Amino acid sequence: MKGIIRFSNNLMERYLPDPFLFVIILTLVVFGMGLGLTGSSPVEMVAFWGEGFWALLAFSMQMVLVLVTGFVLASSPIFKKGLGKLASFAKTPGSAIIWVTLVSLAASWINWGFGLVIGALFAKELAKRVEHVDYRLLIASAYSGFIIWHAGFSGSIPLSIATDGHPFMDQIGIIPTGETIFASYNLIIIAALVIILPLLNRLMMPKKEETVVVDPKVLVEPVAEEQPAKADMTPAERLENSWILSAIIGILGIAFVAYYFIQNGFALTLDLVNFMFLFLGILFHGTPRRYLVAVQEAVKGAGGIIIQFPFYAGIMGMMTASGLAAVISDAFVSISTAETFPLFAFLSAGLVNFFVPSGGGQWAVQGPIMLEAAEMLGSDTAKVAMAVAWGDAWTNMIQPFWALPALAIAGLKAKDIMGFCLIVLFVSGVVIGLGLLFL
Repeated sequence: MKGIIRFSNNLMERYLPDPFLFVIILTLVVFGMGLGLTGSSPVEMVAFWGEGFWALLAFSMQMVLVLVTGFVLASSPIFKKGLGKLASFAKTPGSAIIWVTLVSLAASWINWGFGLVIGALFAKELAKRVEHVDYRLLIASAYSGFIIWHAGFSGSIPLSIATDGHPFMDQIGIIPTGETIFASYNLIIIAALVIILPLLNRLMMPKKEETVVVDPKVLVEPVAEEQPAKADMTPAERLENSWILSAIIGILGIAFVAYYFIQNGFALTLDLVNFMFLFLGILFHGTPRRYLVAVQEAVKGAGGIIIQFPFYAGIMGMMTASGLAAVISDAFVSISTAETFPLFAFLSAGLVNFFVPSGGGQWAVQGPIMLEAAEMLGSDTAKVAMAVAWGDAWTNMIQPFWALPALAIAGLKAKDIMGFCLIVLFVSGVVIGLGLLFL
């Protein structure tokens, strides 16, 4: 195992470019594939790219807020103490790896945005308390839990087809979550990953002499501003340092969250998670000034998201408008039977996810093809939909798109963790594939 990990890490460190270069190369690859496989002209491909370039602006802002509000909440004294208390249960490097994997799996199953942030923040707390733990593996383990998000409470595909009026309702009707998220085969796959992933990550621990510990500068807390004496404050400074204002606006935010849950039940959305993180952060930091200082520190890591997500939107535009995603999907359909189709739907979704990393966007592209093929082959429609969901989540392990928030929090580069994530990709792919084929 250590030899495999050493090879995988060396491979990624040597050949995996910075995520920004990765998305540029991916853009050129999709452009070439569109020319060769769909018959689109160069002018058409340029048009598809440019017209789709700004399609993810709202989503990009949501992801920036996931990073910023999560980071700010975790930097509050109360939250730090809570994460620190949880981290104190890990006494050895091995137990730290297992702990962070389990916490990330649980958080990602509840909500994917929550899991991305909590896993990375918890990993940093563990790095502060556990000596000689490999920091790269710690963050990779935190990110590995993200693999089950699309099979959990925030899975966009199963939640979409369970909602009245979804885009494919005339074709398949409403499919309840009892046939998708809570289906026995799905729960068994999740249970298998909850057992296997912590052990796999623990087995990937490098030798002591090859361990890369955290750079102490990454864990340095920002220096708190000196607060002037109350008597010396101007009226504006008194407002900035007023706990009353933070309490009032924070309570208003929490009141809305309570109202939302009463009206909708425990239906978490990305916007609601960001809303909760934002107002809990305001409450827990105590004053508007302390909150704004934390925000200024948090936004330093958001640059990758801001500049790279539009390029992925352009790639999605080319994949969708040129019909390239349909060409890839049809190739897998052509070699499928009713029994094997969920497996091939999973594999095709994993491939398409490299180019269309948004779950909702991928379902819009692949959904019509996969559902029509499922009907033609006599395959279980609900299971095929979940196979696409699992494929979308699966190759996130080596797709820098979703790793950016966690990497920004951790202060690492993609190549630092992708060697470990590559092993997770192979092992989890076998587990998920076998589950979809035989369960």
